[in-house]
Amino acid sequence: MRYIRYASIAIFAVALILIALANRGTVTVKVLPNELAALAAVNPSYDMPLFIVMFGGILAGLIVGFIWEWIREAKERMEAARQAREMQQMRAEIRRLKGEKHQGKDEVLALLEEAG
Repeated sequence: MRYIRYASIAIFAVALILIALANRGTVTVKVLPNELAALAAVNPSYDMPLFIVMFGGILAGLIVGFIWEWIREAKERMEAARQAREMQQMRAEIRRLKGEKHQGKDEVLALLEEAG
């Protein structure tokens, strides 16, 4: 199974390298469209290889997806935390009730009674 994982990683790496080599051409990336840039009087632009723009877009999409999923699962995390607190309270209640049941009895007899 480990070899399959390593082979998959190697194939993925080779594919990324081939994509990068095939898309080495330089492109100009502008922050704002020309119409908005005229209003703002600022339009920074950057010349960079196309594969960096592509991989940057993929990375940005992954980050947005992870954040979106984390926000979506907040309700489930809150419910799990509530259940964990409730479970802890129940365990404390059980310990308290067991202590009240055997209060004033000999410890050995209480242990034998509980085991039987």
